[in-house]
Amino acid sequence: MMELGVVGAPNSGKSTFFNAATLCNAEVGNRPFETIKPNQGIAYVKIKCPHVELGKQCKPVHGYCKNGWRFVPLKLWDVAGLVPDAWKGKGLGNQFLNDIMVSNGLIHVLDASGSTDTNGNVVGPGNFDPAETVVFLKREIQYWIKGIMERSWHMLRHIKDEQAASVLAKQLSGLGIDEESVKRCLSKINFASRLFEWTDEQKLELAELVREECKPMVIAANKMDLKEAQQNIAELRKKFPEEIIVPVSAEAELALRKASEAGLIEYTPGDSDFKELKEISEKQKAALDFIRENVLKKFGSTGVQQVINTLAFDVLHMIAVFPVEDQAKWADSKGNILPDAFLLEEGSTALDLAYKVHTEIGQNFVAAINCRTGQKIGKDTELKHNDIVKIITR
Repeated sequence: MMELGVVGAPNSGKSTFFNAATLCNAEVGNRPFETIKPNQGIAYVKIKCPHVELGKQCKPVHGYCKNGWRFVPLKLWDVAGLVPDAWKGKGLGNQFLNDIMVSNGLIHVLDASGSTDTNGNVVGPGNFDPAETVVFLKREIQYWIKGIMERSWHMLRHIKDEQAASVLAKQLSGLGIDEESVKRCLSKINFASRLFEWTDEQKLELAELVREECKPMVIAANKMDLKEAQQNIAELRKKFPEEIIVPVSAEAELALRKASEAGLIEYTPGDSDFKELKEISEKQKAALDFIRENVLKKFGSTGVQQVINTLAFDVLHMIAVFPVEDQAKWADSKGNILPDAFLLEEGSTALDLAYKVHTEIGQNFVAAINCRTGQKIGKDTELKHNDIVKIITR
């Protein structure tokens, strides 16, 4: 299962984002390190469900389908807020970096209103520049990766530079970083000196490339409904044109998800509006009206689902594929329509899907069928997003 990590400074709205995305109950509060142990829950990417083409309702085994939208599960991690120099062990330090860095990609929840500083102290809206948080958080991860690489740096003296990727990849393997990724990063650097002679700055440059390549990040600019946040988001986009910045209101999404769970409203995550189903109190109505007017109408959504989809599909380049047994009915052997959806890397083949379903199916793979076209495809055929595939085994 794909894993995403939620990172950020204390009191940025990180745990609120996590709760909104997963409907878990991570602790939320106004003190640093409110999250002491990493929380994990199930969040979802949102895609158009192929059952609409078929005209029959799907029956997901994992995830769910709502109003023609399929929600495919992934694991979401939320750890304690990072403070400056966490890589040295400050605050709750390296443990949280270790907890989060097994993720495929990172969501940096940022207090875009500038109401908290990098240490999690509440300073009031507009009294802190959130750009500082962007710089510090990237720096923490950069220094942390550099520190891990340096544990085996002495070995580079005794080998050719061409073999360095193998040594460094072994050191970084615990983070899910492979040799090919390290090679790509090294190929982007053109220092004249041998690797073992590199300066700290040169090592940091490599660490940053590794972070960008292997732990890509999307910034969730939280508290977007505040006036100060809207001004700051515009400035952040100017200062960091290379970053993907998505305006977010985690509190609004959490309120809508809870109201939907309680049966008060009809709401699909990521939608631009909701429908009231029951009579509600004046207080509840005022809160929902505020969300509608100040979040949904202004921004088109709360941004929470958009962040997850953006990281999964636009940054990590994943695709969703539906394996079935009955190519005509798009169903499994029990008649369940489109029971499974798997997230695979772009460029994955029919054989990759077979192994994803089960090792034995991969080992006994003969061919596959594109259920939309009826065309037989081979093991090396690259799959596309929303493909429906029957796997033939011996």
